[in-house]
Amino acid sequence: MRAFSVTSPSLPARERRRILSLWLPRLPTDRIKRRSARHGDAPDDEVACVVVARDHNARVISALNDAAARLGLEVGTPLTSARAICPDIAAFDADGAADTQTLNDIADWCDRFTPLVALDPPHGLLLDIGGCAHLFGGEASMLRTICGSLRRQGFVVSAAIAGTPACARTLTRGRSGCVVPDGQEAAAVAALPVFTLDADDAITRGLRRAGLKTIGDVAARGRHEIAARFGATFVALLEQALGTRDAPISPRKPAPDYIVERRFAEPVATDTVIVLTLSALARTLIERMGRDGKGARHLEASFFRADGRLRRIGVETGLPVTRDDIVARLFRERLEALADPLDPGFGFDLIRLSAVRADDVLQTQRDLDAHVHDSDEVAALIDRIAARIGGDRIAVHLPRDTHIPERAAFTVPAQSHLAAAAVAAWPARAEGEPPLRPLRLFAPPEPVEVLADFPHGPPAAFRWRRVFHRLARVEGPERIAAEWWQRHDCEEPTRDYFRAEDAEGARFWLYREGIHRREVTSFRWFLHGLFA
Repeated sequence: MRAFSVTSPSLPARERRRILSLWLPRLPTDRIKRRSARHGDAPDDEVACVVVARDHNARVISALNDAAARLGLEVGTPLTSARAICPDIAAFDADGAADTQTLNDIADWCDRFTPLVALDPPHGLLLDIGGCAHLFGGEASMLRTICGSLRRQGFVVSAAIAGTPACARTLTRGRSGCVVPDGQEAAAVAALPVFTLDADDAITRGLRRAGLKTIGDVAARGRHEIAARFGATFVALLEQALGTRDAPISPRKPAPDYIVERRFAEPVATDTVIVLTLSALARTLIERMGRDGKGARHLEASFFRADGRLRRIGVETGLPVTRDDIVARLFRERLEALADPLDPGFGFDLIRLSAVRADDVLQTQRDLDAHVHDSDEVAALIDRIAARIGGDRIAVHLPRDTHIPERAAFTVPAQSHLAAAAVAAWPARAEGEPPLRPLRLFAPPEPVEVLADFPHGPPAAFRWRRVFHRLARVEGPERIAAEWWQRHDCEEPTRDYFRAEDAEGARFWLYREGIHRREVTSFRWFLHGLFA
């Protein structure tokens, strides 16, 4: 079992900066071949296969396989010209969404090597492997492992490792399999042709016309000359490829605060082993976090299948968790409640548990204060329910400083606002006094037909939902108007509220509106809520 933290590295930043670039030049045709293989009708490798997209009302080649490339076909060639060269060519319509999904699936698979994986569209990935290559036998061994696995899955792949993303990406276009030591990026790319920089086609053609055929030729010229002719953006790209300037990558997901994982020599598929593994990982994770005074707020379990599929399951907690048995129980609840059960397929060869978010643990007196124990039990109950039905379905109401009834409270997720709910200052009422406002309000208020003893008096009876209610007791009015700073442009009329009780004991909260208009002789009445 491996346990490590990605937030407290021990190496200097420059030594950790190692980028592995993956380039899949045949991704669209490889995807089509893999899809066809699942249906048993995969095209032969010797058959020319192209992917066609529409460009200005013409169908042109957007991707091709090795067999088509050997025939002299290129990206951008019209399909009619390609058929003239090879009448038996196999053409498929481009599907950018499917290509993107395939690239994301490969990025998910790469998560088993490092949590810092970034997309390099349209057909590339960038992996920050600083500090983790030694887990796979070194950088060269890691590169061979990744490329070998992708080739066995049916992908054509080119890879390289360097100190900057631009240098590694450039090497994948010209020197696949190269591992460049720190500080030797310029020497590694000097002999490569300028097109490997993957700059704009117009810039590449301009460099060739100027007699600058290799990156070394371009690097030998003054930066001001290059910038004046090709722009500052290209100069920045050149310096990044030479290793004299760096640029960050944007991982698909932020790095977790803590990670523990277990790899299996033989894939596992039984529920018992999976649950026991999660329990053991939780124990290691909590122990590691406890030494730093941290507790988990958001946990994520990742299950890597032997066929490359990845399934992630997350749980959140309202308070920092410092006990491994609570973590294990939350994941058991989550696994049992999955609408789409965990499918091991041919088995999981890696299970990882990550603390996506960790907070400081505050020590609290727990021996004498019973309220602390009650809060802990409520928080644990909310966490268990959230693990089954989702945290967004459990809400808590917090007060708002306003006298407008429908705005007096707002709803927030219970897990993330449990502490605020515990100290929320709701309006207090004396012992034995009835509530001034009902807990249940109608949204919007429902119109009622009211009978009053005289126009401006309290209601004597009303009809609501076709039921007639004769009132035995009425208290009010309580006048509620818009806030003073909004009255000049507010269209909400002033309201008079009455607490009413009928002969059967049912209690209602009625109001009339329109009293701010002197010409009004009859009012509109509404039922805004019911008292318990």
